[in-house]
Amino acid sequence: MIARRVVVHGQVQGVFFRASCRRAAQEAGVAGWVRNLPDGTVEAFFEGPEDDVGRMVDWARHGPPHAAVDRIDVTDEPPTGSGGFAITY
Repeated sequence: MIARRVVVHGQVQGVFFRASCRRAAQEAGVAGWVRNLPDGTVEAFFEGPEDDVGRMVDWARHGPPHAAVDRIDVTDEPPTGSGGFAITY
């Protein structure tokens, strides 16, 4: 198990990024959370098998159809053992 924290920059709020991310994570079997930040970015935490987390990091590079991702910042994090995937506020 590995974990990655991702901060997504660009036009990523108001385009169903969080809901689409949760759906993609649930389909991939990845645990964690996603939330909007006050500066207009979206932050996500992905935890699970390396290949599955890697797919979610790749997904975050483009997001849902109406998102315009400029860049993402990826940080390795210690796994927390969390289960499920949530939208947090």
